[in-house]
Amino acid sequence: MSSVNIAKGYIPGSIGRVAELHGTYYHSHWGFGRFFEAKVATELSKFLSRYDEKRDGFWTALLEDRVEGSLTIDGIHFADQGAHLRWFIMSDTLRGKGVGNRLINTAIDFCNDKSYKRVYLWTFEGLDAAKHLYEKAGFKLVEENRGIQWGTEVNEQRFELQLN
Repeated sequence: MSSVNIAKGYIPGSIGRVAELHGTYYHSHWGFGRFFEAKVATELSKFLSRYDEKRDGFWTALLEDRVEGSLTIDGIHFADQGAHLRWFIMSDTLRGKGVGNRLINTAIDFCNDKSYKRVYLWTFEGLDAAKHLYEKAGFKLVEENRGIQWGTEVNEQRFELQLN
């Protein structure tokens, strides 16, 4: 396999590709549908429309110049809520190859460089590989409840990482 490059910032086609990766993965593994993929595309588009490289991070994992993974740090509410880790996804091609770990470490380094005090994310029970990476990076489960923010009822989980 060719080497995987981690690119920072927007690259043409990344909004559609990140939405596609989410839509196909969550549909085939969890039965999520149009609502979820549209939500990812809409919210990611809004985020990138207001993207500020001084406070936000958007990284893509590229294999032969094709987006095969992504992770975002939304820093707009860093002072009161913490930085928000969002849209973490890996294609089947890269899943299990250590690239997700590289993306998470890149994002945490970014947050440390910005002196953010806390990083949080929302996920749901059953995403064991992602949960393993979050916990390996030091995230702790701080809240759980049934919810439908993804368009399907799941056991939502909030993880936080306290930084120095």
